[in-house]
Amino acid sequence: MPEAEPLSAVFQRLIATYGPISLLHYMGESNARYYADKDPLGTAGDFITAPEISQMFGELVGLWLADIWMRAGSPAPVHYVEMGPGRGTLARDALRTMKRVGLEPQVHFVEGSQALRALQAEAVPQAQWHHDLGGVPSDAPLLLVGNEFLDALPVRQLVKTAAGWRERMVGWAEDRFRPVAGDKPMDAAVPESLKDAPESTLLETCPGAAAVMHELSRRLAAQGGAALLIDYGYAEPQTGSTLQALRAHTKVDPFAMPGEADLTCLVDFAILAEIAQSEGARWQGTVTQGAFLRALGIEMRAAKLAAAAPDHADAVQRAMDRLIGDDQMGTLFKVMGVAGPNWPQGAGF
Repeated sequence: MPEAEPLSAVFQRLIATYGPISLLHYMGESNARYYADKDPLGTAGDFITAPEISQMFGELVGLWLADIWMRAGSPAPVHYVEMGPGRGTLARDALRTMKRVGLEPQVHFVEGSQALRALQAEAVPQAQWHHDLGGVPSDAPLLLVGNEFLDALPVRQLVKTAAGWRERMVGWAEDRFRPVAGDKPMDAAVPESLKDAPESTLLETCPGAAAVMHELSRRLAAQGGAALLIDYGYAEPQTGSTLQALRAHTKVDPFAMPGEADLTCLVDFAILAEIAQSEGARWQGTVTQGAFLRALGIEMRAAKLAAAAPDHADAVQRAMDRLIGDDQMGTLFKVMGVAGPNWPQGAGF
């Protein structure tokens, strides 16, 4: 099979023919190429996620889902849905924990990467795969998890220039891709509160995350169930670019190697909470990952694991510190809970 043309060459040709492309286009195509046929996770990859750091993460997610399911009356059947399930590690650990209390849901993965689907099949052989939430059955409540899924969805950026608001585009100059302001007025797309913002103010939105939240919330309102969305992001509205790129666990220039590095942005949990409520779902709260995992008993779980395997006690402590430490994932990462209108309040919120 012939090797695909480098994405940088495709973008250069496109820009030469039609002019600068939107950041939304640049990021979307870059991540589609990046995730298409590789496993980016782990020490040999470009980044590591919480479920790969410790089994405690998936176990506590499973505990949260089992607890809210039992307090909702243990409905059956029920669907476990994970968006962007990585290697299937979180699902494997969560499902194992849920099974201990008699919760054995049907398993659905929303995943586009064939390489990752193969790894997920090894971890969770009973899973069914879908390209989006639309393929997940609508006949029963959903227990849904999205861990580091929304941050990879492409964003749109608007920048305030001397001539008014413009979309931030990607051009090619001096042998490299560079962000540039577009030429079309975009003032109508900016909230009233930011219309008179200072020059260079940058507004970042994620249409994909908003679309996912609209659909998820409609489904929860209609079918019942609960969802945990876990990602690095902010709980109050803010301005400024949060675009970053990771390659081999190191931050690199987001415009240096399209399709060869993981492009992400911080998730705007404030707007997601508004969307959830507008669709009739119940926003349960947004808290830091550290506070959430502590509330669910990660320190007790770590002590139990350390006591069972004293030789690994230091590794267990390091893993817990990485998940909940304020200087690591504990504060930067947020956890948002959403549920059907008649479902109980989840633990930790």
